[in-house]
Amino acid sequence: MHKDLKLHNYDYHLPKELIAAYPMTPKEDAKLLIYERKKDKLTHTYFGKLPEFLPPCAIFFNDTKVIKARIFGTKTSGAKIELFLHQAYTEFEFLVQIKGRVKAGEILSFEKNLQAEILELLKDGRRKVRFKQNHTFLDSTKLYELLNRIGHIPLPPYIKRKDELSDESDYQSIFAKNLGAVAAPTASLHFSEEMLNLLKQKHEIYYLTLHIGAGTFKNVECENLKEHIMHTESFFIDDKAAKLIKSKTPILGVGTTTTRSIEYFFRTGIQSGTCDLFLHPFNKPLRQNYLLTNFHLPKSTLIMLVSSFIGREKTLELYKIAIEKRYRFYSYGDAMLIL
Repeated sequence: MHKDLKLHNYDYHLPKELIAAYPMTPKEDAKLLIYERKKDKLTHTYFGKLPEFLPPCAIFFNDTKVIKARIFGTKTSGAKIELFLHQAYTEFEFLVQIKGRVKAGEILSFEKNLQAEILELLKDGRRKVRFKQNHTFLDSTKLYELLNRIGHIPLPPYIKRKDELSDESDYQSIFAKNLGAVAAPTASLHFSEEMLNLLKQKHEIYYLTLHIGAGTFKNVECENLKEHIMHTESFFIDDKAAKLIKSKTPILGVGTTTTRSIEYFFRTGIQSGTCDLFLHPFNKPLRQNYLLTNFHLPKSTLIMLVSSFIGREKTLELYKIAIEKRYRFYSYGDAMLIL
């Protein structure tokens, strides 16, 4: 088996103090590592300098909006419970993760008369539930509205603190519009209104939607990457964005989710549905030219996506340099631009 297909070859050691617990303020002060492939050139700068380095291209963002997907309640016994919404399964059924032991048929109670009925215990550890409020079952639209009032921002598991009021804005992009994600498209968190307006002077801006699911944090468990079954996430690309993707215009994708959506559409011609595309060195991008992204977890599908652009060895080399230069990693961390 080729070494680029072996899971353990995507591992690296990250000092815990380099995991960013809060975003950089102002956003423009975040570090930016730029790698130019044709020149094999590395530049260390700051995010505020991004426009100076971008070649002519259209810029794509993911405009998904994070749901307050974590809620706290009680079982009928009075025992406390924590529920983390993953995604809609059918119109009135949802897949969730629950901290605490539950059984099928059990009813959990939360604020605002919200109740969750456990329908099924799945083998992967998730639970299938349906939600009701005042005897009325809730679809995703009504549930998301309610969660926005009683829920908590679902910070990633590697941020070892409780969510705070500041996370309600920090963990959303400034253009977040379509509710449905349980994790933020974190490369987009770097952009302020000022930066966006600056980019619009020279670049066409496009938006698509991919609702990031909890699967983004799921570990790859098989040693051979070709055996990994990628998680699915719902997406939508409008006609204007689809037309641009079909053109020859160079594209900068902001974030791994944007990249996967663009590449999935380019391969299939499908503008909405579920995306399960897994990019890695043996399944490289076919359409997107440039990538702006954060620094990702070892052995994750996200670091494998970065490797699909520049190769596994170069990716790990750049990560090693970033660690030496004390870049901040993961969701609230610094950024990397691949040209």
